[in-house]
Amino acid sequence: MRITNNALNVLAAKTYRGIGRAWIVRNIEGNESADRLVTLLSEGSKEGRTISVHEFEERKQYIRNQLEQFEGVVDGVVAIGDSSFPMHRGIVKNSEKPVVLFYRGDLRLLEKENKNVAVIGLLNPDEEIELVEKQVVSSLVSYGATIVSGLALGCDTVAHKQALLSGGKTVAILPSPISDILPQKNKVLAEEIVQRGGLLISEYYERAKSKIELRGRYQERDRLQAMFSDCVVLSASYAKNDLGNDSGSRLAMEYAKKYSIPRAVIYDQKTDAKNPKYDLNRQLIKEDREITIINRQNLASAIKRIISASAAAKPDQNYRRGLFDFV
Repeated sequence: MRITNNALNVLAAKTYRGIGRAWIVRNIEGNESADRLVTLLSEGSKEGRTISVHEFEERKQYIRNQLEQFEGVVDGVVAIGDSSFPMHRGIVKNSEKPVVLFYRGDLRLLEKENKNVAVIGLLNPDEEIELVEKQVVSSLVSYGATIVSGLALGCDTVAHKQALLSGGKTVAILPSPISDILPQKNKVLAEEIVQRGGLLISEYYERAKSKIELRGRYQERDRLQAMFSDCVVLSASYAKNDLGNDSGSRLAMEYAKKYSIPRAVIYDQKTDAKNPKYDLNRQLIKEDREITIINRQNLASAIKRIISASAAAKPDQNYRRGLFDFV
């Protein structure tokens, strides 16, 4: 497994109370000395005590030992400050930027020069939803796009499989460690993605300790789908209802809007008007006049618009620009 000393520094820093993504983005540029990091952690953490170099190095060694069990399962770990750490798309505040990624496959697929399009949707699409989504994915691949999705059942699975069937590459962003693929039904698909030149990424190497933590990881996965894509395409999804039922698709689309990343929805008023599985699509069309609408009639022109679109690149003035912001 490929892992730099810098990545170990980041992982060790994350174990201290009060040290989150924003602190790491502000303070770690890469390859700081242990003495420097310990000084920063002693001043910035909420440990309420002085941290020693010996203790910090012990934590690093413990993490290295933990990671050794994933040899042959995980290809490597990259962290902010590493030259190979991928740059996000869009305008993202420091507290939401990824600072460490575990990967298996071709990490270069996340490079900003690569045209990445996320295709997401609900867990139980009907046959017609799947058919149209397959056509959209196939067209995107024909224009050289890499398909990003979350390996979930339903529309995510359709997106990954169709990308492979169309001869393209696909990236699966996981809410779980790469060593513990979720959902388990897609373990074979995950392996095929890697074998066909694709990529699996995760922010985690340990399993979630509770259902609440796992639920949060799904939401964190949704944000990554947005920030590593040049456009997010919604196949179909229910809207949030009065009972509080929500979907990862809605969250991913909200993150895309928040990050100024272009969005698109699949929808045909003539055939989909009475289908509740398109409720979120209709809602987004109503709320956002700039959103791209894709259907069979305008497929070619809509895909060209998506491919030519670029995520916003202006830095947000409300937070400190980090090392890996667009400029």
